[in-house]
This record gives sequence, C-alpha cells and structure tokens, in this order.
Amino acid sequence: MAETTQLTRHIESYVDSSSTPAQQASSLNAVASLVNTDALPLEALVRELEMYLTTTDNVVRARGILLLAEVMTRIESKPLNSATIHSLVGFFKDRLADWRAVQGALVGCLALIRRKSVVGMVTDSDATTIAQSFLQYMQVQSLGQYDRKLCFELLDCLLERYFDAVTTLGEDLIYGICEAIDAEKDPDCLKLAFHIVASLAQLNPDSSSLLASYAKDVFDILEPYFPIHFTHPSSGDTHVQRDDLSTSLMSAFSSTPLFEPFVIPLLLEKLSSSLHSAKIDSLKYLRVCSSKYGAERIAKYAGAIWSSLKDTLSTYLGEPDFSFTIAPVDGIGFPENEFVIEALSLLQQLIAQNSSLLVSLIIDDEDVNTIFSTITSYETYDAIPVQEKKKLHAIGRILYITSKTTISSCNAMFESLFTRMMDNLGFSVRFPNGDISPSQRLKFGFLYLCIELLAGCRELIVGSEEPALQYVFEHETCCTMLHSFSTPLFNAFGSVLAVSADRGPLDPDTYVGVKGLQILAMFHSDVFPIQKSIFENILKKFMSIIIEDFNKTILWEAALKALHHVGSFFQKFCESEKAMSYRNLVVEKIVEILSLDDITLSFSLKVEALLNIGKTGMKNMLTILQGLGRAVFANLSKVYVHRNLRSSEIAVQLLECYSCQLLPWIHENGGSEDFVMQFAVDIWSQAGNCMDLSTPFEGKGLLDAMMKAMRLSVGSCSVESQNLIIRKAYSVLSSHTNFQLKEVERLPLTPGKYDISLRDEGIISLFASVVIAVCPKTYIPNIRVLVHLFIITLLRGVVPVAQALGSILNKLVSTSSTAENSSDLTLEEALDAIFNTKISFSSTDMLQRCNGTSNGNEMVFTDICLGIANDRMLQINAICGLSWMGKGLLLRGHEKIKDITMIFMECLISGTKSASPLIKDSLENTEEQIQDLLVIKCATDAFHVLMSDSEVCLNRKFHATIRPLYKQRFFSSVMPILQQIITKSHSSLSRSFLYRAFAHIMSDTPMVAIVSEAKKLIPVLLDCLSMLTEIQDKDMLYGLLLVLSGILMEKNGQEAVVENAHIIINCLIKLVGYPHKMLVRETAIQCLVALSELPHARIYPMRTQVLRAISKCLDDSKRAVRHEAVKCRQTWASM
Repeated sequence: MAETTQLTRHIESYVDSSSTPAQQASSLNAVASLVNTDALPLEALVRELEMYLTTTDNVVRARGILLLAEVMTRIESKPLNSATIHSLVGFFKDRLADWRAVQGALVGCLALIRRKSVVGMVTDSDATTIAQSFLQYMQVQSLGQYDRKLCFELLDCLLERYFDAVTTLGEDLIYGICEAIDAEKDPDCLKLAFHIVASLAQLNPDSSSLLASYAKDVFDILEPYFPIHFTHPSSGDTHVQRDDLSTSLMSAFSSTPLFEPFVIPLLLEKLSSSLHSAKIDSLKYLRVCSSKYGAERIAKYAGAIWSSLKDTLSTYLGEPDFSFTIAPVDGIGFPENEFVIEALSLLQQLIAQNSSLLVSLIIDDEDVNTIFSTITSYETYDAIPVQEKKKLHAIGRILYITSKTTISSCNAMFESLFTRMMDNLGFSVRFPNGDISPSQRLKFGFLYLCIELLAGCRELIVGSEEPALQYVFEHETCCTMLHSFSTPLFNAFGSVLAVSADRGPLDPDTYVGVKGLQILAMFHSDVFPIQKSIFENILKKFMSIIIEDFNKTILWEAALKALHHVGSFFQKFCESEKAMSYRNLVVEKIVEILSLDDITLSFSLKVEALLNIGKTGMKNMLTILQGLGRAVFANLSKVYVHRNLRSSEIAVQLLECYSCQLLPWIHENGGSEDFVMQFAVDIWSQAGNCMDLSTPFEGKGLLDAMMKAMRLSVGSCSVESQNLIIRKAYSVLSSHTNFQLKEVERLPLTPGKYDISLRDEGIISLFASVVIAVCPKTYIPNIRVLVHLFIITLLRGVVPVAQALGSILNKLVSTSSTAENSSDLTLEEALDAIFNTKISFSSTDMLQRCNGTSNGNEMVFTDICLGIANDRMLQINAICGLSWMGKGLLLRGHEKIKDITMIFMECLISGTKSASPLIKDSLENTEEQIQDLLVIKCATDAFHVLMSDSEVCLNRKFHATIRPLYKQRFFSSVMPILQQIITKSHSSLSRSFLYRAFAHIMSDTPMVAIVSEAKKLIPVLLDCLSMLTEIQDKDMLYGLLLVLSGILMEKNGQEAVVENAHIIINCLIKLVGYPHKMLVRETAIQCLVALSELPHARIYPMRTQVLRAISKCLDDSKRAVRHEAVKCRQTWASM
C-alpha cells in the first residue's frame, strides 16, 4: 500500500483551499493513479478520507467529498464489486442533501451511473434511489452554472441508461425535469435540457405512456425558448452556438407526435412574425416536425401551411437570373434567399409525405388559377406587371418542386396544369403537333411555367437511374404527354429564339428559348419522353446559332453554354444514340468549322466554341484535340510553304489554346498522355519538314508558341513518353540543321564556325524546350556533344539553350549521389565541360574558326563573362547564359553558385569602373559606353534570374530539383558581400547598378529572412527607394515597397523601423505622387498608415508633412489611391 504520509500529503494538498489549481490537479491525479494501480485499495482511501468526509468544516467536507468523487470519475474502467458500488451509491445519494457539498455528490453519482456492466455497474434499484434523492433534494435553478450542468448530465444519463427504473417514479420524474429546466438560460445547460426532453419523449412514444398525460406541461416549459434568442457572448467559455441550441430544441419539438397539438399551431403563428429568426426557424421546424409526426397528423394543417408557404414565396422570392453565366443546369436560377430555400424544402417534404392532398391544394388554389388567367394577356416578360411577375415566379418554383418530388405529383401536374399551358400556347391534346404561324407571338408566361415544370420532371427522371425505374417512367402520364408535345414544344422555344433581339446580358426571351430547348435535350432516354429526332433538331438549332448568329452575342453565348450542358450530361451515357448524335452533330462540326475559312465566324469565337465543347468530357476532348492538331499542322504547312502570315497567327492562337486551356483540362480530368506525347512528336515531324524547305521560323510569336506547347507537353508526360519525344527531337536536330555534331566534339570549341541561321536557331530553341521539361531520369542522347553545342549557340545569344543548360545542371546526378544515373554525364563532368573547356577565338575575328590549332586566343567560359575576349555582345550573351546555369545550381544548393555569384559581382564592379569615365567623355564614345552599360545591366539582371520564380523553366512543373530554403541561404551569403561593396562604392553610376542588384535580391527573398536582418537592411533599402525613380525602375520600386510594407507589419522589424522613422516617412512622402505606377502610390500610402502605429513621439513631428502630401493624393486619378489616401488622412489627422 502507498506510504500513508505520501497519501496524506496528496489529500491535504487537494483539500487545502489555498493550494493552486495546478497543485490540486496534480494531487488528484496522484491519488487516482494509486487507486488505479492497486497501490491503494479504494476502501483504504475511503478510510483515509473519513475525517474529511464527515467533518463539520463545510469547506473541508466539500473538498473531501469532491476528491472521492473525482477519483471515482478517473477509475470508471476499474472493476468494482457490487457491494462497494452499492455502498458508494448510498454515500453519494445521501450527500445530495448536503447543499454545501452538492458538487462532489453530483460528480460522484454521475461517475457511478456511467459505469459499464463489465466493470461493475449500478443496479436498477440503486439508480432509482439516486433519482429519488435528486428529485427530493435538488433545487437546480438555485445552483451555479457548473453544478446545474452536472444536474442535467445526471438526469440525461439516468434516462439513457436506466429509463425503465426511473419511470417508476411516475409524475415526480416529469415534474422534477420540468422544474429543473424552467427558466434555464445557460447555453450548455439548455442543450442538455432539450436533449433530456427529447430522450424522455422518444422513450415514451405511445399515447398511453407516462408522458401522454403531461405533454402539455412539458411543452409549456419548452415553448418560451422558441425561437432561440441567443445573447451569450461569443468570447465566453461555452462553445455552443445559436444553431446548436436551435437544432437541439427542434429535436425536442419533433421527438414525439404527442407535441403536435401544441407545436404546429405555435409554428404557424410564428410564421407571421416580423422577427427573422422566428420565420426561418418556423419553416425549419415545420419541415422536421412534419416528417416526424406523420402525414395523418399533419393533414389537418396542410391548408394553413400551404397558404403560409405561398405567401412566403411571393414575398421573398427575388427576380430570376436570366443569365447563363450563373444559371443552374436544371430550372431557373434565383438569388439565394434563406426564406425561399426553407419554404421550398418544407413544400417538398409535404408533397413527399402526402402527395395527393398537396397537389389538390395547388391545383385548386385561387392564386394559381388567377395567374393562369392573367398571363394570357401578356406576350412578353416586360409587359407583365411587377406584382404578377412575383406571383408568376412563385408559381413557377412551386411547379418545379412539385414535379421533381414524386411521380404521382409530377403526373398530376401534367394532367391538369401542363394541359392548360399547352391549350393557351395553341396546342390541343387532340392535335398536339400543330404548327406555329410566323406572326404568332407566344405567351411568355406559359413558356416560363413550362420550363419550371419540365425542369422538375427531368430532375425526377434523371435522378432515377435504375433501368427498371426508367421503364416505369416511360409509361407514366408525364412522359407520354411530354412525348406527345415534344414537337410543338421544340417549335415554341425555337420560335422565341427566332424573334429574340439580343437586348442585353439579361434577356428573358433568349433565356427562356435556350433554356427550354436545353431541358428538352437533356432527357437521356433515346425514345421517351423526347425522341431522338427532336434531340437532333435541338442540336442543329443550337449549332446554326453558333455558325450564323455570332453577331447576337447573348444568344450565341447562351447557345454555346446550353450545348456544353447537354454534352456534359450525355458523357454519362456515352454509348447511347443521343450521345453519338451529339458527337456527330456538335463535336465533329466544331472541329470541321475550325478548318474552314469560308464562314464568317471569327477565329476567336471558333476557339471559344472549341474549348466549351471539348470540356464536356474526355471522349469529346480527344476528338477536339485531334481536330486541333490537324488544324495546327495544316496552318504550319501554310506558313512554311506559302509564307502565309494569317496562318501563322491562327497557329499561334491554336497553340495557345492547347497550352493554356486544353492541356490543363486533360491533366485535371485524368486524361491519357498518349495524345499529348503524339502531339509533341508530330510537332517535331512538322519542324523537320519545314527544315527541309530551308524556310526560317516565321516570327518569334510562332516559335514562342511552339516552344511553350512543347515544354508543357513534355513536362506532363511520363519518362517513357519523354524518351520517345527527345529521340525524335534529336533525330531532327542532327539531320535537319547545319550543325555538324561530330565536329562539335573536337576541342577547343570554335564558335566562329557557326553563323547560326534563323532556321537553325528555331530548331535548337525548340530542342532546348524539350530538355528544359524532361524529368531527371529521362535519357538525353549524346549529352556531352549537346552541352558543347549549347555553349556555342548560347554565345550567339540564344536564351532557351541557356535555360536548357541550367536545367541540365539542375537535374544531372552528382558522382557523390547514390541515386541511379540515367545519363552519360555526371554533374561534375558537365561543370567541367562548361567551365574548363577551351574556346578558341581569332584575334582578327572573335568568332572565326581556328583550324584545329589556336592562332588567336584560347579562353574558358568564365573569361568571356569577365570580358577578356573584349567583345561586349559576346560578354552579355555569356553572362545571360551563366545566370541561367547559376539558377539551376542555386535551386539544387550546389556550392558552385558562390563562384558564379562572384563573377557577377566582378562584372558589376569592373564594368562600372570602365563605364564611369565614358559618362564624362564626348559623343564619340557613345556606342562603346552603351555596350559597357549593357554589360553592367546584364550582370544586374542576373540576380533577378537567380532569385525570381520562372514560368518557362526550372520549376516543379518541369521537374526541377529544388532544395528547401534556397533563397534564404543565398540571401544570407550574398547580402553581406553586396552591402560591403555598396558601402565602398563612391560612384553614383556604380551605386545605381548595385542598388538594382540589391533590389532584385530583396524583392524575391521570403520576408522571414529579411525581417531578421531588418536593422542592417533598412538604410540601404531607403537609399534604393530614393534612387530608383525612373520609369524603367517602376516594377523594381514596387517590389521594394512591398518589402518595406512587410517589415512594417512584422513585430521583429519594429525596432529598425522606429530608429529610421523620419527617413522612412520622408522617403514615402516623395513616392505618394510617383507618376509611373499606381501600385507604387497606393502601397506608399498604405505604408504611411502602418507607420502611424509607431510610438507617438517618433512620428508626431512628421504629421504636418504627411497630411500635406496626402492632401494631394485625394485628387489622384485612380480610385484605389484616393481610397487609401482618405484612410491615411483620417489616421494621421486623429493623432
């Protein structure tokens, strides 16, 4: 047994009211652990606690009883014998009379009641005695919140686990529960109380049960709580929200049909309340209670509920959205309204429960019949009076819900109201296929109601996908009538479109015509209720609009959207006759018109139609892609054979459509890569053909589009497919260009041999796009030679090959890596080939070939970057290439990036030294001066290449190796060096370029790294903001302002900001009027607002200057700037 002195210390610590909560909890856990591990028998604990349990000191006694109770809570899973449990029940139920120790008594009783049979549980008789003591002694509403909650938990547990035992208490139990709940206001307690009532009712379902005689008394306790008026502070201890309480009360209301005589009249009364929550909750409760009470009990209230629903819909239903951009597939779209949603849900519940009764109420309703009579007078939507429109919309929604709920209600609607609609539209039941005369104007209201009825019917049929149910539906009244009237309905909706005026984005006539045809087309059975011939006529109608009515923008877009919905729907039935008709009449036709030049439909609209139809499903998309591929290659042939510039423009648009729209859709929807791989291979076949014609790539736009499509295609393929593509690409490169790949292997490299033509530049750029996008495991053939070839072409200024070299260095396996190497080259060998291979130049012509031996100068790649070749254009090309190679190494965290960075630094320093004298010289040095400045700018831009995220290469989409936190590491290593160089630089030209390099690094570094160094960085940052004021620096300036804004928002940056507050404010004041970029002005003003949070003494002296500068911004031409200026003025003026 545990040491007595140790146990006593734990008991004393818990009982002592001066102990902290943490000490008391620790002591309790220690005692419970002793009991649980049998180090301390429970009987021994009771003996040790005897003096505490029986003392006359109220505080000590209460703590002692609570200690024993809490221990019981912690040993609920410990087996106890029946005698021990009985003894404990006797102790705790007697303590319920001790109001000073009631919390411990409640906790103890609850712990005992919750015990399970496998470890020893309370007997029925003991549970009854606990309940008796509770009812006898507990005045629940006189207790504190926590104790009241314990009371409700105990009652709830007694009802749940010992219902048969406690019901022997009869009316005492009922009245005890009512007394406990009465006037309760705490959310946690109320949630439990409502659950107690629900449990009591569910356990007494019969009209002869205990609850039956007291249902009114119990309901009288619940009634004042409806609707829930929640005033509990959201920051309180409770997690219970109003919706939780309302749901619990609703469960109590609906728990037994015995409450029906009291609940339904109350809810109907509250429906007319002006209180929002009362109306909404009444609708919700009516729906749930109707379901639980049953059709027979609710039938007598059906008329009153129907009347209230009709009024609610007429009041709260808004104007329909006659727009296909937000329209639902089924029915007509309306603005969301909580009252409408709940009212329609209740109506659907009532129809499902008692279809015949509700349908008869609807059909015989005076308002329904009145609206049928009224709308016969109006041919157009605009002619209908406002109040009649509201009724029309409400009746339409009712027809939609009624027809979609049950087959019997749908049949009834068609037998009565649909027949009347057809009569009013001029189609009789005896002659359903009558024609519409061209001069005949159809009544808009009946077409509108037809759409709602048809939409509901379609939803009912489509929702039942079992073949047996389909057969049943085909023989139902609604389907047979719809089958009979399908032709006149097609003619009616089509005639509306024939006279539509395309008035604007919300054209009711266009909407009703297109929507009606769309719904008719989306019954998926091939025979019933819409025949295949009608379906095909609808598709032809829409396609005629697409081809001929393109000048009616709204109608054209609506028809295209309808075709999209129809196609998407039939993808689920892709082998049906209607699905095949869709492919023949729509998909194939769209592909056909893409290649036709003799129709007046603009190419941009052709592409839009192509996208929408392709996105209906994978099978259709593949057909579209095949057609697009044929169109692309046909236009490419025209470009290279006939130099057709229009074909070049079309090819660019098609390739952009493929890259930006179709290809992403294929990936998102799990499409096969077979087409994508074949498309890339076919581009290479086409490129090979055009090479045979000795024709250059016409226009950079076309080459860029081909390269983009190639990158994205290759990047999305598997390694196996990439191997196929790159083999095809290599065969074209090696056999269709002037590059002699075998000679490229010879050293030293002699770039002067190759005067690269536009044709060769295009083919090697396209090949570089493949290299950029491949996975690290993809095999690149003859990679050593390709590296040499890329170096040669890089020095000619071909940027894509520089990006390809960067990708190669990023993805090659290092000799120190354990990963499998799929290449003939390791990273170290590639670095040696790039940076140590001798490049030979002639002294007379820097790019002239030296025949096997050097009769000029031989140098390595870095020498060219540093300008030793004395050819500035060559140096610029080399630096550009080095920046992309450096990026590839930086992303993978390779140490070589340090050497590359120092080369850029050296170019900045030496370049500014050589350029500075030229600034002061005469115009005769202008060309040389410009060349030197371009070299410096290229070195500056190299830092942007290193730090920015590229869309065209070296990203995850193209399988780049990216080491975490690479930007932070580069920032930490480079920034101290750059700051030191800036400090030592005294030339304004030199500093301006160094500041640009600083800006590039800062703009792309994550804020977490910058904030930690803010104190050192802010002075340089402010110098940058002051110097970079030219128009070409606007984007750089905006990036630096975002950095400053980030520092201002971080607590860790506050100290540095406070020290430089005056300088920062002065700098920002100059930028609020920056003329070249609106975002610079807006962000500068936002920074001034953030600075207003600094200590008052630091910023108040600048108040006048800030207000003077901001007053000029109040008249800014941009609204966003004016808005920020108003906020800033208010903030600073209120200091």
